[in-house]
Amino acid sequence: MTQADFYQIDYRLHGEPKRFTIRATLMNNVEAWQWASCDAGLVPIPKPGRPPLKRFSKPMAERFGVTDVKWRESVTVVWEEDHT
Repeated sequence: MTQADFYQIDYRLHGEPKRFTIRATLMNNVEAWQWASCDAGLVPIPKPGRPPLKRFSKPMAERFGVTDVKWRESVTVVWEEDHT
């Protein structure tokens, strides 16, 4: 089984700040720009196990108003139940 982590992606769409969390096995700047473009509605979200229909590069996304894409690994949530 592959390891999937949670990532938080922040970006601006026509100057308005946006943020979302995504679960992915791989994250880098290229992937972050692609997922920000999906979240902005510029490209369809790919079906699991299939490549995206169209990759959006940073220059292409910027032409449609996506800017300042930043990503980071999300904090791991540890659930502890105390039934005392």
